[in-house]
Amino acid sequence: MKKSVLVTNGQLVLPDRVVNNGELLLEDGVIKFAGRVAEHRGRPADRVIDAQGGYVLPGFIDIHSDAIEKELEPRPGAFFGPELAFSELEKKLAGQGITTMYHSFSFAGAEWGVRQDSGAAACIRRIVGLALNATLIRSKIHLRFEITNYKAVELIRALVYEGAVDLLSFMDHTPGQGQYPTVESYRKYMEKTYHSTLDEIDRILAVKEEGRARAEESVAVLALSAQAAGVPLASHDDDTAVKVGYYKARGVTVSEFPINVATAKAAREQGIDVCIGAPNIVRGGSTGNGMAAIDAITAGAANIICSDYYPPAILHAVFKLAAGPLSLTEAAAMATSAPARALGLADFGTLAEGSVGDAIIVHIRGEVPVVTTTIVGGSPVYDVTYRRLVGGRQAKAQPAC
Repeated sequence: MKKSVLVTNGQLVLPDRVVNNGELLLEDGVIKFAGRVAEHRGRPADRVIDAQGGYVLPGFIDIHSDAIEKELEPRPGAFFGPELAFSELEKKLAGQGITTMYHSFSFAGAEWGVRQDSGAAACIRRIVGLALNATLIRSKIHLRFEITNYKAVELIRALVYEGAVDLLSFMDHTPGQGQYPTVESYRKYMEKTYHSTLDEIDRILAVKEEGRARAEESVAVLALSAQAAGVPLASHDDDTAVKVGYYKARGVTVSEFPINVATAKAAREQGIDVCIGAPNIVRGGSTGNGMAAIDAITAGAANIICSDYYPPAILHAVFKLAAGPLSLTEAAAMATSAPARALGLADFGTLAEGSVGDAIIVHIRGEVPVVTTTIVGGSPVYDVTYRRLVGGRQAKAQPAC
């Protein structure tokens, strides 16, 4: 017999509207019904979840997050194994409403740490294996290639051919363009973030310059390999329409974190999906020299949000946007149906009947949205109930209003 879950008494966030007093029926991992309570007919579900008036949204699809790197190495030189990191991160992500995560690994040619090429490859392979076992959420791999790191090309090609890569992006952190318009801005970043010495920074810059001569060849080789394997391609920190066009000609379909609104607009005009960071939206600006994400949204030049470096930000960005320039359906689409379409995840990212049964329930606690239930593939994997305290003691539960 097919297993079924019924979410009732919720506000369903559908692609085109919000349905009050709605129900969502999931059967055998697929959405069978999404509509008003009075419209639902059929046998009783195996499990009923009362949303208690909360919002019911599709699970978030996060196409770019460095969280796994921070879980593996939360402090420079303090490493934890991939099994522990993966297990602990999954629990956090489920509670943040992320049901599909593209774990991002950077191949930047580092000599140590999680961005050391062979170490990153080993972690990817281990996580791909772990994701085949009992898991809470769906885990995929986003491999970020520093285009000056030509020595990693063959290793990355091997990972692509193994089926270990679900998204490949090209990034260039060479000073003088992109995220670092000057050498001085790059030096300040390396000093602040990695506490690098001047000699270390000079050596890194020399290596980047050496690799620049082979960058175009590296991009071409990896782009062809990815396309042959059906792996989507993205670019990173585009700062001109010319650069967007360059990457589009090589098969790129997503532009991540364009530096300015003009470039973001150019990408959208060329049919490229534009991904911006949710932390930028929540904080009100970039931590570096990039544009304010809200400017791209109001200009109609961005259609996807990702967590970048802070997974909880997706939830808060969606509801912040819904209180400002967008409707809730429009804001939710940026973290659900838009990334699903961009990366070819058919039947994901929506509560439409026939879609994959990934959903979350969100309540507003004070002024902060919180995920109280997460369902992945029709299976509830996360549930939390807040205690009610009166005078320092737990109060008896009150009936819902």
